[in-house]
Amino acid sequence: MGRIDARGKSCPQPVMMTKTHVDAGERELEIYLDNAVSASNVQRYLEKNGFRVRIMDEDGTITIHAEKGGTETSPRPVSPAAAEKLQDAAVLITGKEIGNGDAVLGEVLMKGFLGTLSQIANPPSVVALMNEGVKLALKNTSSCDHLIALQKKGTRILVCGTCTNHFGITQDVGAGIISNMFEITEALLSASKRLTF
Repeated sequence: MGRIDARGKSCPQPVMMTKTHVDAGERELEIYLDNAVSASNVQRYLEKNGFRVRIMDEDGTITIHAEKGGTETSPRPVSPAAAEKLQDAAVLITGKEIGNGDAVLGEVLMKGFLGTLSQIANPPSVVALMNEGVKLALKNTSSCDHLIALQKKGTRILVCGTCTNHFGITQDVGAGIISNMFEITEALLSASKRLTF
């Protein structure tokens, strides 16, 4: 059994450490973490790679027991009909505004862009939010409503956990999944088309 002590490691190190063991053929893993966001990221990675996962949280240490043999899953199941309507495209958003200059206009443009994206017939397969872009996913905002509408159409909304921790807003995120640099990078690179704001 492979044992990984990822306590005190920042994103995306816990996932990358786990990936190293999975790539080496480990079929049983025990991983020690000290924060819920890292545990969630590692759990999703393992489940996506066919592991059954059990999680225990005792005295600030989160222990993940993983055993190969589960079925591959995705974080958000999408029906075949919805998947056919998604574009093989990824959108990376790193700010709350589109463009430079007038901040108010930039915010209006961003909300208009997200609203339009949520209404088109073939939305992108992934929208990744980083840096100030994570604030677009805050609960009770119109931008969050647009992101939720995109999710319902099958778009994966990946919200950078390092960024939400930096701004102290992790608990206030109302759309998408708290993600990590590895997952976001993999999603962006696997798309045939990429758009960045």
